[in-house]
Amino acid sequence: MTNHSETTGSSENGDVSKPVKPGRAARPHEGPGDEHQVTLRTPAELADALPYLLGYRPEDSIVLVALRDRDGRGRFGGRARLGIPADVDDWAGAAGQLVHGLVTGSERRGVRPEQMVAYLCQEPARGETGREVMERLQPLAQRLRVACGTLDVPVVEALCISAGRFWSYCCDDAVCCPAEGTPMGPPGTSVLAAAATYAGIQVRGSLSELRARLLPREDAAALEQEAALDAAAMVLVSRILDDTGRSQVAEETLDLAQRVMRRLAEAPPVSGVPAEDLRDDQLLGHDESAALILGLQDRTTRDRAAEWMEGDEAGPALRLWRALARRCVGSYGEHAAAPLTLAGWVAWSTGDELEAREALAMALGADPDYLFARLLHQACNEGLDPESVRRCLRAERGGRAGPGGGVSGGEEQARGSADSEVTEASSASQTPGGRRRRTRSLTPVGAIRRRARTQAREPGAKSGRPGNSAGGDRPGSARTGRTRSRPSGAGAGATGRKDACAEGTGGGEPGTEGGRRATPMR
Repeated sequence: MTNHSETTGSSENGDVSKPVKPGRAARPHEGPGDEHQVTLRTPAELADALPYLLGYRPEDSIVLVALRDRDGRGRFGGRARLGIPADVDDWAGAAGQLVHGLVTGSERRGVRPEQMVAYLCQEPARGETGREVMERLQPLAQRLRVACGTLDVPVVEALCISAGRFWSYCCDDAVCCPAEGTPMGPPGTSVLAAAATYAGIQVRGSLSELRARLLPREDAAALEQEAALDAAAMVLVSRILDDTGRSQVAEETLDLAQRVMRRLAEAPPVSGVPAEDLRDDQLLGHDESAALILGLQDRTTRDRAAEWMEGDEAGPALRLWRALARRCVGSYGEHAAAPLTLAGWVAWSTGDELEAREALAMALGADPDYLFARLLHQACNEGLDPESVRRCLRAERGGRAGPGGGVSGGEEQARGSADSEVTEASSASQTPGGRRRRTRSLTPVGAIRRRARTQAREPGAKSGRPGNSAGGDRPGSARTGRTRSRPSGAGAGATGRKDACAEGTGGGEPGTEGGRRATPMR
C-alpha cells in the first residue's frame, strides 16, 4: 500500500444532533453555552462542512469523522484521513487500518466513537464523470461500513464528493439523493461554515497547496543548489566527522542561521503565500543553504536550532526551515528530514497543528527513521501540550547562557535532547479515563535512559536501540555526503503522491508507508 493516513483538527469543533439521516431535520441546540454549536440536518450540510471539520479541503481522500453522544446530542469526535489507494486490492486493508486507528485512538483518549460519518473525495479522471467516480468507489464505501460494523460503530452516513456534486451511499431516496448527484452549494454556505467564520476558523485550502511550501524546488535553480550542496559536502563532511571540527561547524551553522533569520525578519512584507516563499528564496543564497542543510544533519546542532520556537524568533525560523526544505533537491532529498522536522516543531509550538502534522509527516517521508520527527509526530497526534518540550529547550538554552556557559562535546551528548523530552511527554499521554499521567522531571541522562524504556512501549515504534536510528539521528552524528533520494519528484515530502513511494502525513491514523505501519495520528 502506498498511502499514509492522518487525523486532523481538534477532536471536537462542531456538533450535530443525534444520528444525521438524509432528509430528516434534527432539533437545533438551545440553552446556555451553545452559541458556537450548530445542527447539521442534511447530507448537503455534512458535505459542505467537511473542510471546516478538517481545516483544509481534502483531495483523493477517505475521511472518517467519529460521532459520540453527549446529553442526547451527536457530537463530532476524532477525524481520520487516508489517501485513496490506487490499487483496489489495498482498499480492504486501508479501510480496516483507518477505522481501527480512529477507534482505538479515541478509546485511548477515553471517548469511544458511537457512530461514524464517512467521506470519499476524488475528482474524476479524464473522460470520467462524477457519477462514475461514485460507482467506482462504492466497494470502498462498503468496506468502510463493514470495518466500522466489525467494531460495533455503525456508519450513519457515507458520502462521495466529486466534480462539485455529492452522492449518499446510505440513502436510496431519489427525492433527497438523486442518481445524478446533488450539486454542492457555494463554499462556505453551510450552517457550520457560518459558525466557523463567526468563530474565526479558516479553511487553509488543499493539502497540496500546503505541501508546495515544503517540497524541493524543481526549476533551473535546483541544479545550482545541488552543485552547491556537493561543494559544501566536500568541505564540511570531514570537519563534521572530527570532534573538534564538529563543534566549530555547529557554531558556524547556528551563527549563519541567525543572520539569515534577521535578514528574513527585516524583509518588506509581500502579499500572498507564493510571493512570500519566492521572497524568502531570493534572500537565501545557494552556498548559505548548502551550509545550513549539511550543518543541521548533526543532531545537537538541530536541537539548538529547535530553541527558536517562540516569540519573535519563531516566525523567521519557520520561514527559514521551509526555505531550506525547498533546497533539499535531487540526491539530497533525505537531508530534508532536519529542516522539515524543525518546521513541524515550530508550527506545533506556535499552535499551527495542521502544518505541523504535514511537515513532520513529510520529514518521515524523507527519512522514515528520523527519530525526532517520529516522536514529535506521535506527540502532536496524541494532542499533547508542546510546552513540555519548550521547557526542555529553554533549560538547555539557559544552561549555556548561565555561569560557566556552554558544555563540551562529550557533555553535550550526555545531556538531554529534544528527542528525550518528546518521548517523555508521549509517555504521559491521556489514560483511558481521560486523565493525564503526571510527567516526572528527569535529569538529562535520566531522560536518555527513559527514552530507551518508553520507546520500546510506543505503538508503531521500530525495533532497535533508541538514539541509534539511521539518518543522522544518533547523538552527535550527521548524515554526510550525497544520499540517494526516494523516487518521487518530491523526495522530502511524500504525502499526497500516487506513485510507488509512500505518502507521509500528519498526523496519521495507522496507514502504511511503503509497507511500513505509520504512526497513529490523533
